[in-house]
This record gives sequence, C-alpha cells and structure tokens, in this order.
Amino acid sequence: MTSAPDPRTACPTPAADVLAELTAVLAGMMGVEPQRLDAQDSFRLLGLDSMLSVEFVAALNARYGTRITATALYEHPTPAALARHLAAELAAPAPAPVSAPAPVSAPVSAGSPVPSADAVTDTLRTQLAGILHCAVRDIDVSAPFDALGLDSILAAEFLAGINRTYGLSEQTDLLYDHPDLAAMAAYVTARVTDTHTPVSAAGRADPAPDPVQPPRAVETDLNALLDAVRDEVLSIDEAAALLAARSA
Repeated sequence: MTSAPDPRTACPTPAADVLAELTAVLAGMMGVEPQRLDAQDSFRLLGLDSMLSVEFVAALNARYGTRITATALYEHPTPAALARHLAAELAAPAPAPVSAPAPVSAPVSAGSPVPSADAVTDTLRTQLAGILHCAVRDIDVSAPFDALGLDSILAAEFLAGINRTYGLSEQTDLLYDHPDLAAMAAYVTARVTDTHTPVSAAGRADPAPDPVQPPRAVETDLNALLDAVRDEVLSIDEAAALLAARSA
C-alpha cells in the first residue's frame, strides 16, 4: 500500500497557498466564511482564544506534518505571518531520525488501576517538560507555573493533556486554584481516585464502599486534603494515603 507523501519531502508549498488553507481551517473552526478573515489581523483580534489556539495548531500540524507549538501564534501573530512561517518550515529539509520519544501515558480508564501520586506527578512533569521544551529534571514541582514560563496558551495545552490522560474535563482556571505541579498532581490524584468506581466481574459498578457516608462528606474530605497539600500541611503521598484509607 502506498503511503501519503510527506509534505516536507514534496515540492515547497508557496506561502500564498499555505495562507489560503490556513485561513480555511481557521474559518471552519470559528464558523465564518474564509473571506471574512483579514490575514493581517492578529489572531487575538480575530477571536482565537487559548483553547481554540491549541486546536488550531494541532489541525495545522496534522495537515502539514509539522511540529509547531501554540507559542508560534505569539511569535507569528497574524494569519499572513504564520503562513510565511509554515511555508519556511515546509521548505526546510526534514530532520534526521532521532531516538524514539518517551511513550505517551495511556488514558486512565475505568478498568485500569488507579495511578499513585508519584506516578501522576511523574506523568504531569513529563508532559509539562515537553510543552516547555526543557528537561524533566528542570521542572521544579513546587515552582509556580507562571515562573516556569507557562502562559495562557501553553496552560490550555497542558490542561488539555491532563484531561486526555485522566479522562477529566477541567477548565483552565484550575491552574489558578492549583498553581504549581505539586498541587496540580495532588488534585488530579484525588480526582482520579474519587471518580474511579470499581467494576464487578459481571460488568456492573460495585456499590459505594461506605453507603452510610453522604456524598457531601466525601467532597468535604477531598477539599480538606487538597487544602492541606496546598498549605504544605501534608505531602502528596500522605494526602493520597489518607484519601485511600477514607475510601476503603
């Protein structure tokens, strides 16, 4: 079976053609006609928010086989500028093969084991390092996200990865409530543990382990543990252990 040609090894794509396709993709995402978009207007003026920026860049990478990041929209802030950048990327020779990238964590499903606090921390740390283009060891789990260089667009990309990996649907304001990796990992661990309902061999969800305890009490315990981690009263592991014991 013949595979599709790699855009990078084909004839260089003129910037005008890239601009036409880029504008069509952007117009489709925003629900408008392509001719209504001014290629000289900034993406912000055109109404591209953080989440749409991540989706837009992902669509362009899928179309052209490139690896641009959402920060390209800051460095090339108009459709015309981004089209020139993409055309230059496509004209450049393809990079030589390198060693296989680190494996991407499989999404957590209902039938998979609940990840430990350390595993969640390691996964988020690796994802964040990939977004920031730095070594994993350079990510200080106690450093605020903004100090690490996570702006609004990168924050949306980071949160999208968390949601995909752990089956969540959190919003970007979560990073304000949990402003560093340690706090975020504690929250994600608690959320995954809290929502991971054991399934019986017959395929039916088992009853809650403590039917006497009202749901509100569970939520209160969870919030109290998260507050304790944020205030450094408990470590992530201690909070996870207490939550597991409370649910047993």
